[in-house]
Amino acid sequence: MASSDVTSSAKAKYLQIADDLAAQIRSGALAAGDAVPSETTLMERYGVASGTVRKAVAELRATQLIETHHGRGSFVRSRPPVQRKSSDRFRRTHRKAGKAAYLAEAEQSGGKPSVTVLFIGPAEATAEIAERLGVPAGSQVLARKRRYFREGVPTEEATSYLPWDVAKDIPEMFAENPGGGGIYARLEDHGHTLAGFSETVRARLATKAEATALALSPGSPVIHLVRNAETRAGRVVEVCDTIMAADQFVLDYRFPAED
Repeated sequence: MASSDVTSSAKAKYLQIADDLAAQIRSGALAAGDAVPSETTLMERYGVASGTVRKAVAELRATQLIETHHGRGSFVRSRPPVQRKSSDRFRRTHRKAGKAAYLAEAEQSGGKPSVTVLFIGPAEATAEIAERLGVPAGSQVLARKRRYFREGVPTEEATSYLPWDVAKDIPEMFAENPGGGGIYARLEDHGHTLAGFSETVRARLATKAEATALALSPGSPVIHLVRNAETRAGRVVEVCDTIMAADQFVLDYRFPAED
């Protein structure tokens, strides 16, 4: 048999396995939250090697029918991804209502959100963060690192960096809970009225540390998003560096058509 025929046969086999499992999910035979049969079970059931099973599972993960958690296995998705509406999430009306963007979005998507604060304190600005904040590289800044969860599953890790001369005069910035509306509300309370936000987004594979932090399988994709928060005076008062599990989010942007 030619090598191309072998390749086509192997591809057909893992797609067949993926199709069979997808049919079970859609019929309810595998319900939301159920564990996907183990790799060993699928190898025995279909008479294939482990690599073929892994490709089938990757295919289901790519179509967002299942999710894989490091050390726990794969499960039928029990919730849709968070719809992250970047054109809406930072409206001042949300801050005045005491709503933090992530928590409001996760609730709307039907999940129970929570957040763990990992670190709050002084840090040295890297070259990229310093350039964005308009301070010399190595300058002292305030770092606030958090990990976000939905239904107890980690979905996102974010670190906010604020110029020290801004943060030092806002006591709430050093608290785990900065109060209703989050740090943007506290910035505006202290006269740093926000004019807009800019975001840089790219997709890549998770590093080993990121995969561990977000309970992802090795080689899983993540969204790396870096946001600047700029005041009406033209100063960037926060840079937020965020790593997001790619299968947990849909990024939704709206752009004006006017010149």
